[in-house]
Amino acid sequence: MSFKFEDLRVWKESINLSAGVSKLIKTFPAAERFVLSSQMQRAADSVALNIAEGSTGQSNAEFKKFLSYANRSEIEVVNFLYLGKKRDIINEEDFSVCMLYTKP
Repeated sequence: MSFKFEDLRVWKESINLSAGVSKLIKTFPAAERFVLSSQMQRAADSVALNIAEGSTGQSNAEFKKFLSYANRSEIEVVNFLYLGKKRDIINEEDFSVCMLYTKP
């Protein structure tokens, strides 16, 4: 049995974003583990979760609402990436790789 969201390209990209963030935050210093990394991972996971939840058994209007939630979470992730870069805990290469998954 497959769910509607499993065929959505946007959901697949959001899973890649979540995996990339998960890999990235493992490199963060201990001082950021419960601050930036925790919030960043929750926001990244929330993108995929909202897409999946909104796509299943919802009206188009309801699905759009969940896509809006996913977009807001993605904006949070982008902000976290900039914060990490500014704090010198995310290098340019890792920043660029994660940003690839946030482009519409």
